Amino acid sequence: MSVKIKVKTSIFQETGEEIIELTACGHFYQKGQACFLQYDEEAEVGRIRTILKWAGEEVSILRSGAVKMRMPLVLNREIKGSYELPFGKLETASTMKEISHSYNAENGEGYIDLLYDFSMQGTHAGTYHLEISFQEEDSNEHSGASSKQIKTGN
Repeated sequence: MSVKIKVKTSIFQETGEEIIELTACGHFYQKGQACFLQYDEEAEVGRIRTILKWAGEEVSILRSGAVKMRMPLVLNREIKGSYELPFGKLETASTMKEISHSYNAENGEGYIDLLYDFSMQGTHAGTYHLEISFQEEDSNEHSGASSKQIKTGN
């Protein structure tokens, strides 16, 4: 089903906090016990497609296009992943500290909320709080992909 998606990423580092907000149109669907959320965004480096898959205490975040990323997350376990840029592939590691998610089929609303530590090439990059909410689009509204990104920080 077509959904409106709001993404808020708060990144906590020694140098301060950075908040990135994104609004996009995308798709939500369920397959068995797993939920999937897909959306596209326009970034400085080009178009990026993101797919989130979650079930229970496990999440996978896959990004393709201008940025390629594979980030599996399991509650309280460090899991290896990868982040690929034009100049090369970097190894990542993530440890999910908290997860909550919900989907209400009656009103077409849902959310996923994640808190995880993220490292790249063995260096701690920060603690990330990812909050995503989505709501089924009214069939009369425009369903094309659009996004807006706002960066704030100290």
